[in-house]
Amino acid sequence: MARPWNEQYLDLILVPSGLILMFGYHLILVYRYLKCPENTVIGYENHNKRAWTRRMFQVDVKDRGPAVSVISGNISAATAMSSISLVLTSLLGAWAGSSDTRIFSSNYIYGSTAASVIYIKYVSILACFLVAFACFVQTARRFVHAIFLISMPDNDIPVGCVVKEIISGSNFWNAGLRSLYLAVCMVLWIFGPIPMFVCSAALVGMLVNVDRNTTKLHNYKW
Repeated sequence: MARPWNEQYLDLILVPSGLILMFGYHLILVYRYLKCPENTVIGYENHNKRAWTRRMFQVDVKDRGPAVSVISGNISAATAMSSISLVLTSLLGAWAGSSDTRIFSSNYIYGSTAASVIYIKYVSILACFLVAFACFVQTARRFVHAIFLISMPDNDIPVGCVVKEIISGSNFWNAGLRSLYLAVCMVLWIFGPIPMFVCSAALVGMLVNVDRNTTKLHNYKW
């Protein structure tokens, strides 16, 4: 005899489906970036950053002030985002430590309200914010190192070393943003698996357009 339908089954169906959508899309994005970077916005931006770094190395060290200012602006942005992620993590941790979990057991939530599921929701959101925090910290670290290399007087450092730091910082920045996107889906899971799945599908649909590059890569001349 078949079991009667239980709304708690929605969490077992929709939440993994939403995660598969998000992670599956990003696996495809990484594959496209590695095989055909010119078709992705990440590849397009990194191509321009490589050209910017090589062009910057053609000027004297004393004339690299604007380049240092540009990187400093990126460091400020990464620092701000890491601070926001850490604050949100602290607030969520304080909320999780309180005894008030009525929002998770509200009658308006169509899905599981078991204690174990509530715990998984907390941990999932915290993990997303902590990963974002770590990525933004690494972004600032890479860019700070790039400034040291750029501003070193009378140096013979290969331009490839600076390019590596700039591209690594940019990749960590993108990873941090993706962690925040996933955190949004996890936050909506608080209100049930249906909002979480809808948010995942909507985000993937938006990212498909945002991450696709249709601009031809410029052939920079030196």
